[in-house]
Formats: sequence, structure tokens, C-alpha cells
Amino acid sequence: MKKVGIISQARMASTRLPGKLMLSIKGKPLLQYFVERLEKSGIPLYIATSTESNNDIIAGFCEEHDITCFRGDENNILKRYYDCAVEHKLDVIIRITSDCPLSDGAVVKEALETYLAFNDENVHYSNCVELTCPHGMNFEIFSFKLLEEAYKNATDDFDKEHATPYIIKNKSGNVVLKHYTIDKNAHDYRVTVDTYDDFKLMRKLIEEYGADTKNQDEIISIFEAHSELVEMNRPKKPHVWALDKK
Repeated sequence: MKKVGIISQARMASTRLPGKLMLSIKGKPLLQYFVERLEKSGIPLYIATSTESNNDIIAGFCEEHDITCFRGDENNILKRYYDCAVEHKLDVIIRITSDCPLSDGAVVKEALETYLAFNDENVHYSNCVELTCPHGMNFEIFSFKLLEEAYKNATDDFDKEHATPYIIKNKSGNVVLKHYTIDKNAHDYRVTVDTYDDFKLMRKLIEEYGADTKNQDEIISIFEAHSELVEMNRPKKPHVWALDKK
């Protein structure tokens, strides 16, 4: 039986929206929405923050809510993931960044079942290479083997700061990329929180549309019915989530 865990990087020193994880909507921080929605997956969650003192608030949140917190390197995210996986003896890692408060735990559970059926440690399975899902519903699933290869061989700062580019670019030559896609192209719908415009949209989605209680398909339907929401936080240039620093 493989030991699986969701590792989610989290820090207070976001360059675009500092302290975003503790911004509150309806009296609840964004990080709590994220945690509660991923609980539906039934997969253990590890919040991976850094040892910097400004992240003590994240560690305190984890302690209060009985969530496993790992503290590691601030800037070398690849090392942080590797050290967390080693400490908790994970065979399979699911990477989801914690600034995605509407992550759908049921989708993640379904994706894990598909990944395990591949029965191949060289598979990287995600929805962030072929982009059809809303930006902010992203996940990557890969083996400890691939993570260890990346950790031991990555030399570029970019590969270290962003955790998985070494794997996605298949620099080892061993990786088999598999893609989770949906029939609709919903990637223009942005439900991550990187900027204040993202936060304003998230607040509207939760307060006015109850998005925190809805699944991925229902959230897509909200955007389809209200095209003005798409414009609230449309970025000036497209993002590639898996290669984007959080």
C-alpha cells in the first residue's frame, strides 16, 4: 500500500499579495477554506511552510486545526517538498498550492485513483500542463522517485524555486506526462488568489454565490452564467501555474 499525501506550500511573504492566506472572508481565513475543501478527498494534508518567523502564524493555524505542518527552506521549494516527503515517508505526492481556496477534494480523489491505476512511478499526472480546468483547481501527482530525482539533480534556481519544472520538462528523460482534462475549456476562470483583484473575486464568489459549498462543475457554471466575473481578475498575461512562484 502506497502512502499518499497532499503537500501544499504556504507562506506569508507572497510577492504579489503578502499575507494572503490569512485574509478573511465571512470570518474565515482563505487557508481554512482550502483545508476544509481538501478534507473531502480523504487524503492526508501536509502544510509545508518555511522556518522564517513570519510564517509562525501558519504553523499556529495548523496546530489549532490539527493539521500536520512541516517547516523547511524558504526559497528552495523543491527541497522543502523533498524534506517533507522524506520526513513523512510518502510514496506518492500530490502538489497543490495553498492559495487555491476552492480546490475540489472530490476531483483530487478521483485523479489519485486514476494515477494509482497507471501503476508507474515515472508518471506525472496533472491538470496544469494541458490547461482546461479553472486556474486555481490545479494539482500534480507524482512519485517520490521522481521528486527525489529532481531534488538530487536540479541545478537551476528556477527548478528549485518552483518545485516541479524539472519533472515537467522531463530533464531526467524518465518522465511520462499524463493529463487530467475536462470537456470544457474553463482555464480562463481564475479562482486562485495571487492579487487583490483575485481576492475581491473570491470574496464575491463565496459571499454572493456560495462557491465554497460547490464542486468544480458548479463553480464553472457560475462563471458561465456571469461573464462579468471573468473580467474581475483577468491577468494581463497568461499564467502557467506549475511554473509560477507562489
